[in-house]
Amino acid sequence: MNMKLLLAPALAALALGMTPLATTPALAKEKVKKVETKATAERKTKMTDTEALKEAKKGAKQAAREQGAAQVEAKREQVMQEAIEAIRQTRLAIAALDKKDKKAALDALAKTLGQLEILLARDPKLALAPVDVVTYALDVHADVESVKKAIKQSITLLEKGRVQDARAIVSGLASEIIIEVANIPLATYPDAIKAVVPLVEAGKFEEAKQALIAALNTLVITRHIIPLPVLRAEHLLALAEQLAEKAKRSDEEQKQLDALLEAARKELKFAEVLGYGDEGAFKPFYEMIDEIEKKVAGGKHGKGFFDNLKKALEQFRMKLF
Repeated sequence: MNMKLLLAPALAALALGMTPLATTPALAKEKVKKVETKATAERKTKMTDTEALKEAKKGAKQAAREQGAAQVEAKREQVMQEAIEAIRQTRLAIAALDKKDKKAALDALAKTLGQLEILLARDPKLALAPVDVVTYALDVHADVESVKKAIKQSITLLEKGRVQDARAIVSGLASEIIIEVANIPLATYPDAIKAVVPLVEAGKFEEAKQALIAALNTLVITRHIIPLPVLRAEHLLALAEQLAEKAKRSDEEQKQLDALLEAARKELKFAEVLGYGDEGAFKPFYEMIDEIEKKVAGGKHGKGFFDNLKKALEQFRMKLF
């Protein structure tokens, strides 16, 4: 067979800028492979963005817990040893009265008053002397829509008079660290202790004991609430700020920045639906985030974009605390 006749169709096709039929399957396979490679890369990028956001949220939760723990420790440092000793001596007096030990009871009451006098001498205007700190956390695992649904359900139950059923739902709608501080009311506690002394002197041990128990029950409990969604939002915004200040951000970094801002917005919406703050308190935060999104769109960068929002959130959180 003439080889020139076999090559002629292929050469003619090449001359016309066409792909010879004999080479089409190989080229098609290569093209499909390239498309698949691009799609795989996009999936990997998406997975990377998702994982990065998950890590950021995980870090935000950890940072919120650490910040909450730091504030708890700050409260613990305010506890006054003299106040603790005054409570301890009051309890020792009660124990002595159970044994009808007049001398031990009077000695304990004298020491109680001595500790209280030290506190008042140090600060005559001091109204509450911290003696103990208890902390616990509540963090509901839900989203905004689920919380709204639960609130609506509880309202329906209340309208039907099913108060306890509604209470069971509402009591779980919280995401917060609660710090409870027990305090001696210095305006009344010393006088209550002084009033017990004549009773002990008169041998009225049971009456004196009940009076001391009543005095202990006058301890004032102050509660401080730290909303976890606000703490988490602050951490996410701090991560977003780092990216916002970076010049020549990659497309992936821009996506991460956008995702962090959106995640922070969702945390604030979660705080809002849970009732942390007055009506309309969160609107300025959303507006500030909108403004930041405009400033960083398309890879734009700069410093100071987050300053007003950070300051506003800190003031808001401290007001709640």
